[in-house]
Amino acid sequence: MEEIVGPRLYSCCNCRNQIALHDDVISKSFQGRNGRAFLFSHATNIMVGPKEDRQLMTGLHTVADVYCCDCREVLGWKYERAYEETQKYKEGKFILEKSKIVKENW
Repeated sequence: MEEIVGPRLYSCCNCRNQIALHDDVISKSFQGRNGRAFLFSHATNIMVGPKEDRQLMTGLHTVADVYCCDCREVLGWKYERAYEETQKYKEGKFILEKSKIVKENW
């Protein structure tokens, strides 16, 4: 009997709430607050906190922390605005910290 396997995805490390699809990974070479982080085009089952300007490694950005909607774990942030032209591609995208997400269906 063949096992049916769903799409590869990432879930909250704390409660296993589904957060993002592997297909939505744009880059795995980002830096979060606690180490390595991934840039995603989309994220689901999250809450977005208030916007704030933050000086990051690549310059000044307006970001909002993102939280798991079930357990409220901080997972990363959403880029709301990039002030430097070379960073505009990040706008509307999500940083999820590798230490805060787990792989599912791999």
